[in-house]
Amino acid sequence: MRRLPIFLAATVVALASACTSDDTTTSPTTGTESPESAESALADRLQETLDSLHGEIGFPGVVARVIGPEGEWTGTAGVAGVDTQQPPTPEDHTRVGSLTKTMTATAILQLWEDGRLELTDPIGKYVPGLPNGDIATLEQVATMTSGIPSYTFDEGFQQQLFANPDAPWTPEQLLDVVRGDPPNFAPGEQFEYSNSNYVALGLVVEQVSGQSLADYFEEHLFAPLGMSETSLPADAAFPDPHLAGITEQGQPEGETADATNWNPSWGWAAGAVISSIDDLQRWAKALGTGEGILNPETQQYRLESFNYDVPPATPERAYGFGWGIENGWLEHTGELPGYNTYAGYLPASGTILVAAVNSDIPAADGTAPVTVVVNALKEDLR
Repeated sequence: MRRLPIFLAATVVALASACTSDDTTTSPTTGTESPESAESALADRLQETLDSLHGEIGFPGVVARVIGPEGEWTGTAGVAGVDTQQPPTPEDHTRVGSLTKTMTATAILQLWEDGRLELTDPIGKYVPGLPNGDIATLEQVATMTSGIPSYTFDEGFQQQLFANPDAPWTPEQLLDVVRGDPPNFAPGEQFEYSNSNYVALGLVVEQVSGQSLADYFEEHLFAPLGMSETSLPADAAFPDPHLAGITEQGQPEGETADATNWNPSWGWAAGAVISSIDDLQRWAKALGTGEGILNPETQQYRLESFNYDVPPATPERAYGFGWGIENGWLEHTGELPGYNTYAGYLPASGTILVAAVNSDIPAADGTAPVTVVVNALKEDLR
């Protein structure tokens, strides 16, 4: 049985039946005749990359968008699900996995900006009983340097999840998995990606704001940015249209499962949000610039939050306050069974890159499918 991943693909951690691509399953929407669209040669190159990777890796489908100095391009390859011949579209809803963390982190920064909490507060002030809870600060929790173990690595939790993937989980149930466990290291000593960090931060947002996390996101993030197709669901409900995703997680070797309607509550503030490429485009820009969600001073703090000196970061790749940086790209990926997404912003050119794949099954070398896609598209953009 495949072990549960940690929602985040290695490009951002830094520290961390297949369909063919023929004319019936590929629907490029390059719009090269429009003056607002990407230059024709670049658009063709980007689409060729999608088609090639779809054939090589074998994920059901992908939709991607680039907005930059040369214009806008949107491309697709494959199908919206293994039981349909319809291509994916930018309007399709998808589970965004750990892109949710960028939203939870932004909520914490907004509350700090409003003077309603301090980033130096220990997480235990709000959420009792966690390993290192009395000494790990909110900042350390958000930057993944808290030492709090991730509940998703607990074998007992994985067994329960895959035995009944439709079952609901509460945030407290998730954190109870690691309550009583020893911390993995002293706070600030190293980087370790932990979903427990972000479930705890979601509870902080609720306690300090007095709102449910879903309501807070809607009022303070989604509505101001016009992200009308984005939500934090209360159950497994999935708005139409949506991508149907496949996974190998929790399945016998060599078998896949349709994870489309698995209950995402076990991801909650760490990974349960639903969105679309159209909305993720807005989120990527807001995340990269702070426009509409943070004041300039807070955004500057976030831009300076990358822990380059905390192992295993490098000068090119590090994790910060709910996001990563790699070779200048401010970014995050998300992985939930059946789904793999990416949102990135390149400040040097103002380029936005977003992508969604309806599979989390890795390539032959173990790389998450959306990571293969965006790395190749970045090469095309150089």
